[in-house]
Amino acid sequence: MASSVTEIAVGEWHPAGSSRSVPSRLIEDGGGVKALGEDGVELAGGVLAAVDISARVGAIPRRVEFPDGSLFETTDNDAMDRFLKRKGKTSLVHEWERFHPRLIAVVLATVLCGVAIYRYAVPALVEVAVLVTPPIVPKIMSASTFETMDRTLLDTSALSAERQNKIRDGFNAIARQSDRGEGGYRLNFRKGGTIGPNAFALPDGTLIVTDELIELAGDDTEMIIGVLAHEIGHVELEHSLRQIYRAAGVAGLIMMIGGDIGSGAEDILVQGAGLLTLSYSRGAESAADRHSVELMQKAGRDSTAIARFFDLLEDKLDDHGDTSILSTHPGTPERRKAILDYAAQLRAGAQ
Repeated sequence: MASSVTEIAVGEWHPAGSSRSVPSRLIEDGGGVKALGEDGVELAGGVLAAVDISARVGAIPRRVEFPDGSLFETTDNDAMDRFLKRKGKTSLVHEWERFHPRLIAVVLATVLCGVAIYRYAVPALVEVAVLVTPPIVPKIMSASTFETMDRTLLDTSALSAERQNKIRDGFNAIARQSDRGEGGYRLNFRKGGTIGPNAFALPDGTLIVTDELIELAGDDTEMIIGVLAHEIGHVELEHSLRQIYRAAGVAGLIMMIGGDIGSGAEDILVQGAGLLTLSYSRGAESAADRHSVELMQKAGRDSTAIARFFDLLEDKLDDHGDTSILSTHPGTPERRKAILDYAAQLRAGAQ
């Protein structure tokens, strides 16, 4: 009984271990496949189970490897697909590569997975990272940040020694009420220049307050102390570290989805100057406000002093919106009201 012969595809045959190519065609002959030359002479062959046919990937030519090591190569991917389909052997890679409605579900699942990681996994990993961070890391970050700020943004303070000492005495009084104690903080005075009225707290307890903020406050030293107590709150609650690790986590998530984004994550973790680009969340700001109220009350000072700072922003700078001159300190009337309410609550509880 004569076997059924069917042409599968046209291409080129390459002898084993040679780059020589011979125009040929691939045929199905009974239970096997063969490569025939233009003259019909069999060049190679084998049963289907012993022949290795590469999977379809885009428009890349298909390779059919025979048991003797020779290869048949063809660009007619559709013909190869039809042959494999008849034999019940489909290319999973190509099936997934082609557009199907289920790809919408795959894309949606990817997006939801990314959101879930950002919403739940990143915050959890941030908390773990904060817990295991050795003390030397905040010191390195802070030293780098302070050095960068001094070199590029800040200048020597023009405040008199008397004014600096008065503020420093008040600052030391509230620092003594903190968990770290007075020795855990170092207050620095600088002229703000382009950053204007501002105050910063670095992760290791280094604080910076600008001449412009002090001048804006006028004779209200208590208000300045309240602002510094707020900055102590950021340090005590480790907000800076959390922001750095969150930024690194988001960078890692982007790299996982979109590939390498360069040295962004490394800059955030290694270069302390990355702190300058990070702003606190509204929740972190509110927590630092409450910390200011608590420290000021423990030190026997005006616990509502920081609320006057927001009054000052509104009155002198016409800041009634969601952001203030302190880009890292969003100030709103609601926030001022929350401070006053919390101070009243603490006073009532102390009675």
